[in-house]
Amino acid sequence: MKKRMLCVVLATCMAVTAIAGCGKKKEEPKQEVKKEEVKKEEPVEEPVDTHEGQAKSYLSGQWIDENQAKKRPLAIMIGNTSDALPQYGISSADIIYEVPVEGAYTRLMAIFQDYSALDKIGSVRSCRHYFLYFAKEFDAIYAHYGQSIYAEPLLAQEDVNNLSGLDGSVGSIVFYRDANRKAPHNAFASAEGINAGIEKKGYRTELSEDYKGHYQFAEDDQEVTLANGEDAQVVSPGYVVNKPWFVYNANDGLYYRYEFKDKQIDGANEQQLAVKNILIQYCSWSNKDENGYLDINTTSGGEGAYITNGKMEKVTWTKANENSPARYFDESGNEITINQGKTWVCIVQDTYKDRFHVYQSEEELQQARVAE
Repeated sequence: MKKRMLCVVLATCMAVTAIAGCGKKKEEPKQEVKKEEVKKEEPVEEPVDTHEGQAKSYLSGQWIDENQAKKRPLAIMIGNTSDALPQYGISSADIIYEVPVEGAYTRLMAIFQDYSALDKIGSVRSCRHYFLYFAKEFDAIYAHYGQSIYAEPLLAQEDVNNLSGLDGSVGSIVFYRDANRKAPHNAFASAEGINAGIEKKGYRTELSEDYKGHYQFAEDDQEVTLANGEDAQVVSPGYVVNKPWFVYNANDGLYYRYEFKDKQIDGANEQQLAVKNILIQYCSWSNKDENGYLDINTTSGGEGAYITNGKMEKVTWTKANENSPARYFDESGNEITINQGKTWVCIVQDTYKDRFHVYQSEEELQQARVAE
């Protein structure tokens, strides 16, 4: 009997449990989903370049120390024969003029905004009178070792501030001889010597207050592309002795210089010379005498070309007088804007215009030279 009652109790408990299980299930607590915290990014302020303490160079159009920008540049004569290679200090020049002299050679005039770090510049060669007019375009102090007889009257003018190796008062201060070179390719100048010579002569060291500059440069955020110009990957000015050429490098936008069948190197740092701009300036000319001395007319005006970024456009140029800068104009008559950076000016005798060429490759240049 007890056993039967126990069974009844168990059955009843199981029934109650079953009934309870049929009711509403107890809800699991919902997991709270946290919203991702969205971090508010602070606006990144671009650094403002105020160029405080700087000014744009009249030679390169680039920002430099404002005190340096006020200083008169140095224009110095550099030998350019095979015996004069390698030249020293020349890669630091902002502008280089290449101009014909007697014997179909060319001579260089390197113009420096800052030469303070150079202890060897040269080899320094003698003056030809027309170089003085080019130097005047930049209000430059002019350094040379000797001169032609046609330059002597100009060098004697009061407004010409020059340092000559033949001037007993400063020659030994400014210049020195390199025993490893043969004369006349062994005269060099140093920054220390040049500054001492300028001080000794009492020359004005800052640009004239009325000096307005030479070139019209592109703004910092702009680049002159000459999009409609002729392709000019290789440039041959047409000089017949050193036979120079420039090759454009699209990676850095510079033209690299070659002459005498090889790279033109600065012996001070082993760097190949390279520039951003090339100007071809045709000048009328005549012979001064039977010795081959030339008279390059620096005020004749005429045609030319501007080359940058792998392109070339034709230009014309004018010059108001011997002391003023040359101005260059495009085919529409507007003064050209050139890119910031170094510039190489090739003065070409106007009767030899047909010697100047641009090419698409060095192979094309070499083929043309073989066919000459």
